[in-house]
Amino acid sequence: MDMKEYIREFTLKDIIKVRNPKVVAIGGGTGLSVILRGLKKYTDNLTAVVTVGDDGGGSGKLREELGILPPGDIRSCILALADDENVMQELFNYRFPGGPMAGQSFGNLFLAAMNGISHDFYDAVRRTSDVLQIKGEVLPVTLSPMVLMATLKNGEIIEGESAIPLAALEQESPITQIFLKQDDTKPLPETIEAIKNADMIVLGPGSLYTSVIPNLLVKDVARAIFDSRARRFYICNIMTQPGETDGYTQEDHIRAIEDHLDQAEGRIFDYVVANTGNLPRSIEEKYKKCAATVVGIKNPIEQYEYILDDYVVMENGFVRHDADLLARRIFETYVK
Repeated sequence: MDMKEYIREFTLKDIIKVRNPKVVAIGGGTGLSVILRGLKKYTDNLTAVVTVGDDGGGSGKLREELGILPPGDIRSCILALADDENVMQELFNYRFPGGPMAGQSFGNLFLAAMNGISHDFYDAVRRTSDVLQIKGEVLPVTLSPMVLMATLKNGEIIEGESAIPLAALEQESPITQIFLKQDDTKPLPETIEAIKNADMIVLGPGSLYTSVIPNLLVKDVARAIFDSRARRFYICNIMTQPGETDGYTQEDHIRAIEDHLDQAEGRIFDYVVANTGNLPRSIEEKYKKCAATVVGIKNPIEQYEYILDDYVVMENGFVRHDADLLARRIFETYVK
């Protein structure tokens, strides 16, 4: 970063710290935790609203055996908002190498244990956040059992977050609609309150049908975003996801979200943050072997303002958003 860029960056952070805007980031999975690391550098008023529909891996096992909400995405967001130098980071990310807990993370088990001595799962998340002294707050979108359902193009109805993309691939039939098994799933009251009081709302990135859209299907969440006077941003994925968004453009992602909402309400976001960068040839070939490609822009939707840049960074051989650049572009838009 040259001196001019450094001064500009310092000035932006200075302005934002004075305003200290209330920012709500909504999503799940790896995508949400990645961008939280960038957003937390600008404001102390940061709230992550996290989907709890996961039923696979270690989280799914704890959900099935202990009857708790899946802790995995919650854990990732708590760690993203914690002090990067905190030794607890390494401890919470530790995965047991063998035995009956093989592959399970200590952080998931800690949350499960905290849930056992707490009033409810939200209280467990809050107390765990206190232990790690996080910068901000992490909220499950709901405390109700969240079971995802999907209708495929062939008419088949699939139950379960982890089963949905697999069924779409096996049946070679794309997802046409995602819905909740309990259509009256109530949100955590603190989630709605955070959205109502927000100065900025960030939606995504993350698995479109199993991490992003499910949050909007919880009762009153979309309504609260529609009614908000906050600056609202949608962060589009960099790569397609096999079984969920095969062949999707960025516009396809946006239309999918719109199709799950009552368009009579208006727009649920104002800005689209989209990648225009390319991947290294070797990485692009690696992803193609997994049937994933770069999400391109073909026909920008006029009603949205696009915030375009090369947001690609590589992390352990995987494509990720550049959290620092992404946060800077969002906050630059906010202070205009």
